[in-house]
Amino acid sequence: MIKRVIQLFFVLIGGTLGFVYLPKIIFLLNLGSGTPRWISSPFAGMVVGGVIMAFLSFLFVDSLVHLIKAFEDRIIKAPVTDVLFGTLGLGLGLVIAFLIQLPLSSLPGGIGTILGIFIYIFLGYFFFQVGFKKRDELISLFRLPSKTKDKKKDLRAENTQATDYIPYKIFDTSVIIDGRIADICQTRFLEGTMVIPHFVLEELQHIADSSDVLKRNRGRRGLDILNKIQKDHSIHVDLYEGDYDDITEVDSKLVRLAKEIDGIVVTNDFNLNKVCEFQKVPVLNINDLANAVKPVVLPGEELRVQVIKDGKEQNQGVGYLDDGTMIVVEEGHRYIGKTIDVIITSVLQTSAGRMIFAKPKLLEKAL
Repeated sequence: MIKRVIQLFFVLIGGTLGFVYLPKIIFLLNLGSGTPRWISSPFAGMVVGGVIMAFLSFLFVDSLVHLIKAFEDRIIKAPVTDVLFGTLGLGLGLVIAFLIQLPLSSLPGGIGTILGIFIYIFLGYFFFQVGFKKRDELISLFRLPSKTKDKKKDLRAENTQATDYIPYKIFDTSVIIDGRIADICQTRFLEGTMVIPHFVLEELQHIADSSDVLKRNRGRRGLDILNKIQKDHSIHVDLYEGDYDDITEVDSKLVRLAKEIDGIVVTNDFNLNKVCEFQKVPVLNINDLANAVKPVVLPGEELRVQVIKDGKEQNQGVGYLDDGTMIVVEEGHRYIGKTIDVIITSVLQTSAGRMIFAKPKLLEKAL
């Protein structure tokens, strides 16, 4: 359909140009008195111009259709706010082009018309791109900082700034694949809108299509987790369609998105956690949450644990609590395969998790 419309447009342009200019060209050529009058007729010029442009349209129509389709796909995938600001920029560019073209229209020989067309195209495209790509920067220009004369209110606002409610929780790929985020959302520990960026979804799809079996299973698990979250009507999920063409790394895109929408990144990626902290971007680490809700144990307490394997050091045994916490039992090698009572000697807490060191209670009694 669009191909026929473009060809019809070419024919109309050719007919119009032929109607206006072909009789003048015939007159300038001065073909002589033997020339039939119908050749210099405007209607004959319209037919000739239309036919010529119809043939030319077959050379360019496919390229134009491809260009229009690419532009259409980009507009459809872009957020509505980007399209709105791009349209406003286009309108502003056309208005400025109109004002510039007014004094140029008086130039002789059609130069003013040609320059006017060029100015319309250039300024329209330029201002559309500015509005389309710089939407957030333009919005920030109109954000005026709130002023108050009450110094106590200012101090109170500064003191509570770190604890302000952040409505947007932005998921990264690792936390989706991990799977625990679905249960956390269902328990209402996360409030607000769960934002799934489109570039994160694309990365998940790429992992799910991997030739590596392990990666493929992890990617499909992540997609299943997303479907589980989306089907829960009590969880508000928003798919962010925007992207950043000037950034290639997904982690960098997440940090920039969090800055732009004042959101908080939800992850269990240690490196992304550090990058967010360095750039002053709020971050929730699922591993930190898991460590925080583990039962608190103190040196001197007794636990019952099954020693299942050797430790790294000589005569050490290793066991695990129900929550997965590793317990290193000194002199526990002889108790491998047995369940014994141990006394905690120390607890090591890191970002990667928690490790408990203990010794058999029987040895304590012997001493």
